[in-house]
Amino acid sequence: MQAPGFLARGIYAITPDWHDFGHVLAVCEGLLVEGLSALQYRNKGTQSLVTRRQHLRSLKLACERFRTPLIVNDDLSLAMEFDCGLHLGMHDGDVAVARRQLGSKAVLGASCYDQPSLALRAAADGATYVAHGAFFPSRTKPNAAVAQLEVLSAELPADVMKVAIGGIQPFHVPTLVSAGAELVAVIDGLFSAPDPVMALRSYRTAFFSSKGPHFR
Repeated sequence: MQAPGFLARGIYAITPDWHDFGHVLAVCEGLLVEGLSALQYRNKGTQSLVTRRQHLRSLKLACERFRTPLIVNDDLSLAMEFDCGLHLGMHDGDVAVARRQLGSKAVLGASCYDQPSLALRAAADGATYVAHGAFFPSRTKPNAAVAQLEVLSAELPADVMKVAIGGIQPFHVPTLVSAGAELVAVIDGLFSAPDPVMALRSYRTAFFSSKGPHFR
């Protein structure tokens, strides 16, 4: 059995801001069956705290069936309440404080955009992974800064993983893995696909047939 907080290399799905959570949950369940390295609950809409708790309760049950880490976006209190991981943006909380509150075993990620210096700081403060992007035009964040592939080759502690995010399609994956990405995060490419499970298969095939520095 995997240790708490363990992240396997592969595809990291992030939920979209859809009002029809029943559809989001159904897609997530299909993706979990196929195989995800992690699932992040991201909700930037106007849903109440009660609604977000309901969403998380359903997602946690689904993730537990497949021993897939569940990560909450930008809400330390919910991550603590549901005993799951946390992802923080630049202005959404302090990584070091979150690490102290969550303990040493929880998955803790940080958005580092196009800035290696942010990744170094997050690693020093206890991040499990650092996320760089956007590498390609993204419908989720159309105004995001463009990250260059070189940020994925920056030196970090061996136990801190590098996540690539932002407009990624399956044909982009080999280039990102070769540059140093250990996880590839996807929102639109999975949830807006005509067949999300088939889309995930394409991402997984591209990822696991690629070779990067972490495979040597």
